[in-house]
Amino acid sequence: QVQLVESGGGLVQPGGSLRLSCVASGFTLDYYHIGWFRQAPGKEREGVSCISSIDGRAGYRDSVKGRFTISRDNVKNTVYLQMNSLKPEDTAVYYCARVMRGYGCSPSKTDYDYWGQGTRVTVSS
Repeated sequence: QVQLVESGGGLVQPGGSLRLSCVASGFTLDYYHIGWFRQAPGKEREGVSCISSIDGRAGYRDSVKGRFTISRDNVKNTVYLQMNSLKPEDTAVYYCARVMRGYGCSPSKTDYDYWGQGTRVTVSS
């Protein structure tokens, strides 16, 4: 059974850091691209980052470039999102998701077939 489980969210002050984890089961992580999305209250779910299964190439939305880093550990079947210099506008529920077989990394949520339950990140003073 395919499953993605996020963890690592919490409350942090502006300028602080968090590391999110996404543990995959039911499939081999290194055969799939994995993306991170986030959704703030009343807003559309938006792509944050994605990492390729083939060469580990990573992409980021402009607003998080230089602050967030995506990585993977295939032995642990886990993808991470290191978030530094956090801002209040980063507040959201963060989800990891699997890119459908045959598709490349994409900021479109319609290109993903499995999603985790989400982990909440709150950036506030």
